[in-house]
Order: sequence, then structure tokens, then C-alpha cells
Amino acid sequence: MTVAIIVLTILLAIILIPLAVQKLTGNAQMRERMSHLGVSAGLTRVIGLLELAGVAGLLLGLKFWQLGLVAAVGVTVLLIAAVAYHLRAKDDGKVIMVPLFFAFASAALAFLHLLAH
Repeated sequence: MTVAIIVLTILLAIILIPLAVQKLTGNAQMRERMSHLGVSAGLTRVIGLLELAGVAGLLLGLKFWQLGLVAAVGVTVLLIAAVAYHLRAKDDGKVIMVPLFFAFASAALAFLHLLAH
């Protein structure tokens, strides 16, 4: 189980860090995507901060499992919200599957933290 926790943590960090940085730096493509979803520039920055906080919690969770559990739940909620925004925007199923897949991965990580401790 420890290997699975490490792998999922690293996978989620690799995915979330670039997305968070793009949101925080106001990357033009990210601004366009978020605008399409109806998300303001201010909320985009908040989401980027939450993603970075989530990654920090996930990585610290490798040492402190309770923090990893809470962070995984938070990231799962954030990704489910992303799915909801994509559904509201009537995005294609392929687009919706990306945050949905990573929401499941994050939920699985939370579950693994519980099982391992």
C-alpha cells in the first residue's frame, strides 16, 4: 500500500503543480479555459492556491498520513467541482473525464491512507 500511496501522490503532484502555476501566473490559455467555464480571474487564482496547498498537503502526507488524508479529500472535492463546472459549460465527455479521473485517483489516495493506518 505504501508504494501505491507514493505513486498516486507523485502522479497528482505532477498533474496539479503545472495547472496551479498556470492559474497563478495568469497564463493566457488557462485564462481562456477558465473564462469558458465562467470562472473569474480572482477565483482562478484562489483555485490555483488551493491546488498548490493540496499538493503541499499530499507531499507532506507521505510523512504525516493524517495531513495526506485531509489533502486528498480536499483535492477530490476541488476536482469534483471542476467536473461540475465542465458539465455546466456542456463540455465534451473527453474533457470532463480528465478531472473525473484524477478525482477518483485522489479519492483512492484518501482511501489508501485510511487503509494503511
